[in-house]
Amino acid sequence: MLEHLPLSIGIGLVVSLLFSEAFGLAAGGMVVPGYVALYWNEPFHIVVTLAAALITYFLIRILSTITIIYGRRRTVIMIIVGYIVAISLNLVFSRYFHTPSTEVSIIGFIISGLIAIWIDRQGFVETATALVSASVIIRLILILLVGNDLS
Repeated sequence: MLEHLPLSIGIGLVVSLLFSEAFGLAAGGMVVPGYVALYWNEPFHIVVTLAAALITYFLIRILSTITIIYGRRRTVIMIIVGYIVAISLNLVFSRYFHTPSTEVSIIGFIISGLIAIWIDRQGFVETATALVSASVIIRLILILLVGNDLS
């Protein structure tokens, strides 16, 4: 899967740009759909990553009631909290559900934070819909280019 990552991210950059220009929606960041496209054969990874993004989003919303978080600081804190949530969920799954970390894990360590940034900016439904649509298109393009040997 890792050998297809650069190609997937490259295609993802183009598709994300097209989505942004055509629909005015971000698919969770420029590189996120490329990562997600590689995991469509393991949908639980995608679900757990979206859950981590939602947890991150809600933690920042709670933190925002205590302190002033805006602009660049909000973006960085969102990525840091997303990273911590991703690490924590990986530990919880491997420790309490006795699964290897590769069986149930978050896609990347900053992906959930990047998705959370866009949930904060444009809403969950818009971000999730754009992310799913863009990553499916990227996956289809990858299948056309390299065949169905993406796992």
